Amino acid sequence: MKKSKRKDYYKLLSLKKDATEDEIKKAYRKHALLHHPDRHSHATDEIKKAEEVKFKEVGEAYAVLSDPKKKARYDSGQDLEEINSGGGGFDGAIFDPNIIFQSFF
Repeated sequence: MKKSKRKDYYKLLSLKKDATEDEIKKAYRKHALLHHPDRHSHATDEIKKAEEVKFKEVGEAYAVLSDPKKKARYDSGQDLEEINSGGGGFDGAIFDPNIIFQSFF
């Protein structure tokens, strides 16, 4: 039940469930560039906010799918809260997709 209500990170990055690390990285780059806030600086405030949310979701998806432990837990259907806290999560750190984006570009 919980698994069906959570975000589908594979769908967010347009990936298949058996995607390789390179495919995940390429998909992240593509979607991060597409939704990056700087790309939409001349858009309406509504569009800017929507693109910023998408950009953060893409970064969140990459953070989970690029880490083998988090990916395995995500694929097995465990709660995202369990992934992001405690065993193998972010250890209380604030997630910033810009940091991941900057490491690529």
